Amino acid sequence: MAPIIRISDAKDYAGQIVTVRGWLQRLTGKGKINFLRVRDGSGIFQAVAFRPNLGDEKFELVTTLTTESSIILTGEIKVDPRAPGVPGGVEMDLRDIEVVQVAGEYPITPKEHGVEFLLDRRHLWLRSNHQWAIARVRAVVIRAIRDWLDDHGFLLVDTPLLTPAAGEGTTTLFKIDYHGEPAFLAQTGQLYNEANIFAFGRVYCFGPTFRAEKSKTRRHLQEFWMVEPELAFCKLEDLLEIEEQFVSYIVQTALERCGPELALLERDTSKLAQVVPPFPRISYDRAVEMVNAAAAEGIIVPPNEEPVPAIEWGGDFGAPHETYLASQFDKPVFVTHYPTAVKAFYMEPEPGRPEVCRSADLLAPEGYGEIIGGSERMSDPDKLTAAIAKHNLPAQAYDWYVELRRYGSVPHSGFGLGVERTVAWITGISHLREAIAYPRLLGRITP
Repeated sequence: MAPIIRISDAKDYAGQIVTVRGWLQRLTGKGKINFLRVRDGSGIFQAVAFRPNLGDEKFELVTTLTTESSIILTGEIKVDPRAPGVPGGVEMDLRDIEVVQVAGEYPITPKEHGVEFLLDRRHLWLRSNHQWAIARVRAVVIRAIRDWLDDHGFLLVDTPLLTPAAGEGTTTLFKIDYHGEPAFLAQTGQLYNEANIFAFGRVYCFGPTFRAEKSKTRRHLQEFWMVEPELAFCKLEDLLEIEEQFVSYIVQTALERCGPELALLERDTSKLAQVVPPFPRISYDRAVEMVNAAAAEGIIVPPNEEPVPAIEWGGDFGAPHETYLASQFDKPVFVTHYPTAVKAFYMEPEPGRPEVCRSADLLAPEGYGEIIGGSERMSDPDKLTAAIAKHNLPAQAYDWYVELRRYGSVPHSGFGLGVERTVAWITGISHLREAIAYPRLLGRITP
């Protein structure tokens, strides 16, 4: 009896008779020979149905197959990396076939389909080669995130998804009824992480977060995944070194483990290969100067079709600004010391210059914008209490958060990395909706 293998392992069985179970992507050929493009979840290969080898009855059965028919194939594995049109250079000389189901007429065809058509059928769109490759890269990115943090002394501590108050004092919250009391879907686990560092030193939480933003840009989702490390005894300067090591590891791991997927996506990996420490650093002040100089010259940076707009000091950067700034460097760039007014209430002001805070965003190149936002947190309880009042936040909801600073407070810092933005950047896709299996977009909550 032939061993059952996965397509990803087929190259290790050259010259052997094996069995593969999967789905038909495409059937071509004529006369005495047919070619079956088959996938099984682990990979894609080609099976060759030659009438003299397969027999008349089985060969005729092959000709009845439709796209997405489920099949069990048995045959000899042949490997030739030079073979044109053969995925991975792996091919099966078919000797037997069992049809599990002949699929009905498949709604997604090789012709162009509109985005809404595909999103309505996201449960089927996931089967396409590009979506398959993106999802596999995402899985490697998530594993790399966990591996690096676990290997560098961070402890995973889960934080609530239901919270009584906003983590960042914002109005973009999904409000729910919690047994008669108002509650919100969490935008961040950071505040709880700050409690956890006093027990464990280095922690992280990892899970879905929710932003009720009225935005339809390619950079925004209503629900996305974020990893949030937090560290005790950590200043901003130390945090930036950790972030660049962390991001570099994620990117280099994806390059090492996702070669076939990135090739299928036609990703230019030479740009990713440059993502190694150190990353350049510029201040917000310098960034404003750079943006306004570009605006004065009328510079246009793809994918934007309009000139870079000017910005007044104190404003927050939009997508065109971030795209331009990142385009000036060959690897991600830190923009540090943003105006206090445009950042969250808990960020530590810069000593001697309270109008800016000890914050940093990491901007990815190639137009992907911010992938990390982080800062040094306020460690003084009185300063934090004043910031909460200044932002008109409900003091009682943050009593426990202020109390953390009254029992052994230390300088501490943390950041959040968005998984979908990171995956979009690494894979080179144009919209976050393809970076997660079932995207939640403004006006879309199905399938």
